[in-house]
Amino acid sequence: MEKHLICLDLDGTLLTDDKKIGTYTKNVINTLKQYGHKIMITTGRPYRATVPYYKELKLNTPVVNFNGAFVHHPLDNDFKIKHETLSQEVLNDIVKNIEVFGIENIVAEVKDDLYIHYHDEVMMKEFYMGEPMIKTGDITKTMPEEATTVLIKAKHGQVSKIRQAMEDVYAEAIAHRQWDAAYPVVEIIKKGISKATGIEYVLDYLGVDHRNTIAFGDEDNDFQMIEYVNHSVAVKNAVDPLKERAVAVTEFTNNEDGVGRYLNEYFNLGLNYY
Repeated sequence: MEKHLICLDLDGTLLTDDKKIGTYTKNVINTLKQYGHKIMITTGRPYRATVPYYKELKLNTPVVNFNGAFVHHPLDNDFKIKHETLSQEVLNDIVKNIEVFGIENIVAEVKDDLYIHYHDEVMMKEFYMGEPMIKTGDITKTMPEEATTVLIKAKHGQVSKIRQAMEDVYAEAIAHRQWDAAYPVVEIIKKGISKATGIEYVLDYLGVDHRNTIAFGDEDNDFQMIEYVNHSVAVKNAVDPLKERAVAVTEFTNNEDGVGRYLNEYFNLGLNYY
């Protein structure tokens, strides 16, 4: 069988709700690796929050972090890093209009470092995974380089207003999405960047033909990836718009080894579920 690239979103897809990789899914992935297939993590997370799973699966592939804004290879220093940043001019303007837009706070991430505009213990705790370097204060002055991504915490009831403002004022420069409805956070990255652009960037390096690309996802930040790869799969617990875009939907959720059980059938591995 020809070598395939299998691209895996983390939260809600590969990971259970308690942020674990199912034992069965791990066994399936290890078997696929033995057959020469490539497994790659494609996530909105920063690398610091990805590395435990990268190590757990003993991967040796590039990683697509920040929804495609940062593509790198933890084990190959010769790999040419792709780092697409937000315009500092745009960020400065957002900060200038922080009250106008109804913004409560702004977190800028530069790779694995955090810059928080207003001191906020709750937000610091939320983003502390991986023990990043954290600086608080005016992010127009504290950041040493342009941001990889920016997270905007909305004031109560202001998410829609902020997203509309992002669309009206900065549509040519940024892409934006809301986190889960339970979180009043709007995430922005450079326009034109997605998990799909990250996957496309690594194909030649990995020596995989596009016709042998597979991806699994669950949320709206997986739309472009699902539409780009040759064989797209939404997990059972995915949002409906993603299921509509995908070629297939798993019979089982992220809590039921949906990814592993699908891959076992797709590649006819014959690994019994237990």
